[in-house]
Amino acid sequence: MREGKPHQPLPEGAYGQDLTIRMASLRQLQWWASALVVLPVFIQAPWVRVHPLSACFFTAGILGLGLYLAQSGSDEWSEGGELLVGMSASWLAGCVFWGWLRAQPVWHLPVESFALPLALVALNSRWRVSSSFYLASLLGTACTDLMMKITGVMDQWPAVVEAPLNEAPIVLNTTAKQLLHPQPVVALVSAALLIGFMAQTMQTKVNNVPSSAQNAWAVASSVLVTTVVIDGLFLIAALIAPSLSGLI
Repeated sequence: MREGKPHQPLPEGAYGQDLTIRMASLRQLQWWASALVVLPVFIQAPWVRVHPLSACFFTAGILGLGLYLAQSGSDEWSEGGELLVGMSASWLAGCVFWGWLRAQPVWHLPVESFALPLALVALNSRWRVSSSFYLASLLGTACTDLMMKITGVMDQWPAVVEAPLNEAPIVLNTTAKQLLHPQPVVALVSAALLIGFMAQTMQTKVNNVPSSAQNAWAVASSVLVTTVVIDGLFLIAALIAPSLSGLI
């Protein structure tokens, strides 16, 4: 009987090389997660204003493509598919709210939360990346709505979205300028720092959890950071070029 081959140790530096490849893969996944958060700003917002029903139906295309890619043999394409599955829930909720309920801000968070039970259950399944994308988006939405309520912007929301097109930029600009007072500024900066802290905590989790959960934490961190950036850009646009804001 032949003797088994002796165990061959990993070449020096092989572990470090594997870790570098893994970190590069996570960064790429985070980049795509951020891109899918930004995408609705440029595509969904104008589409919903013109034809909300067709935008809703497009959810089936996003979900179908996501499921197809998720079943592919490539890890990279599979992860991208899982992101699309998570995005499909956020996309549908956004279409429903901005298409028919945009003047009723009290319905924003409830509509966005429609897939919450399913996402919580899926956290313990192979769809944890999909769930983390949706849940982090929902958390970002909740934080944004809370700050809009605290700073008084939510009270002006119906007036902004229902104003005639030629008047809406002026109404939005006037509302945004109300945030430049000390109390709203402190509240907004505090919220941004808190969200940033949560995102950093999630990013730290990436290095302290099993590899099967790293993607989910990385995606959640990226989505939260992107949410803060988009909110900041919305505020800047409302102050400088309100007609470019996604609210009108």
